[in-house]
Amino acid sequence: MILASISSVYAGPNIEVKQILAGLTKPVAITHAGDGSGRLFITLQGGKILIYDGRQILSNPFLDISSLVSTGGEQGLLSVAFHPEYANNGSLYVNYTNKDGATVIARYRVSSDPNVAEPASAAILLTVPQPFENHNGGQLQFGPDGYLYIGLGDGGSSGDPSNLAQNPSELLGKMLRIDVDGSFPYTIPPDNPFVSNVQAREEIWAMGLRNPWRFSFDRQTGDMFIADVGQINWEELNFQPSGSVGGENYGWRFMEASHCYEPAINCNNGSLVQPILEYAHTLGNCSITAGYRYRGSKNPKLYGQYLYGDFCSGRIWGAFIDETGSWASTEVLDTEYRISAFGEDESGEIYFAHWTPNDNNGAIYLISQTNKILPHLPLLLLEIQ
Repeated sequence: MILASISSVYAGPNIEVKQILAGLTKPVAITHAGDGSGRLFITLQGGKILIYDGRQILSNPFLDISSLVSTGGEQGLLSVAFHPEYANNGSLYVNYTNKDGATVIARYRVSSDPNVAEPASAAILLTVPQPFENHNGGQLQFGPDGYLYIGLGDGGSSGDPSNLAQNPSELLGKMLRIDVDGSFPYTIPPDNPFVSNVQAREEIWAMGLRNPWRFSFDRQTGDMFIADVGQINWEELNFQPSGSVGGENYGWRFMEASHCYEPAINCNNGSLVQPILEYAHTLGNCSITAGYRYRGSKNPKLYGQYLYGDFCSGRIWGAFIDETGSWASTEVLDTEYRISAFGEDESGEIYFAHWTPNDNNGAIYLISQTNKILPHLPLLLLEIQ
């Protein structure tokens, strides 16, 4: 059971944000290539990936697949992940919805120009039909184990009408884990939890997810944080420790965060993994955006804090483990931005993207600590018992 209490004690660091880029059209992801170049790669929903070299956006896109992508609503080019050996093999992977609305996972190669990917190198690894236009998930991340993790939503509409998130024979509503270094298009890691289970898809690493729009790994511990966008009332943050063997069921649609959804009572038989944090759709909140646990060096007061936000309210929280061993979260900044994504650079500094429905009004901000005195904010404590 999750217990929540409010305290007037302010336990998190004060932060401030600095705009480093403006004039962007619907930015939805921020990442780096891990190749020592220091570049940031900005994914635009319409189908382009741009490079920020530390001074400016380069004039030519790194990759432009706009002609392949369906856009609007929650569809589009949703993220890019660079292979852990990108500096040697030049491989990168993208997640987008195609003209039929299906999710596509594709590999590309960098060209002879390190600032331009080769469009002709496209190789599709996986296509997953989507019954509706929303809840596509969209995040790609390589884990510390070298495998590619893929977050897929429940297929959309409202309330997961076909209960896909709880169906192990379907990929929707799941976290997938595949090996892209074996035979093409991919192989199944031998320790995936549903290997040799004829009633389940072997790609599945975890299930019971509604719309895991963003997730990330702690670069120090390997722990995984999955933010699952809620249905009507609650947003949730799930935690998977680095030692997990997979197979977690995060509850949807039985539960929305720690609350019964379908059925309305007696929804948990004890097998469902509860979120470490949740928050309600109050004060303009509506859609959680997963962030990163700060492991950079420029902001020591932030070290170990997990920073995340809400797309609609613009609030940013810092989560941490308190002296009792429970996760706690406190609001560290209230902004006017639509926070679509957080991202890390190679040194572990954290950024977020501001998405707007209007062209050329999007922006990227860098987060840093501040010694400015801010009003004390309520501390939300959640513990699992």
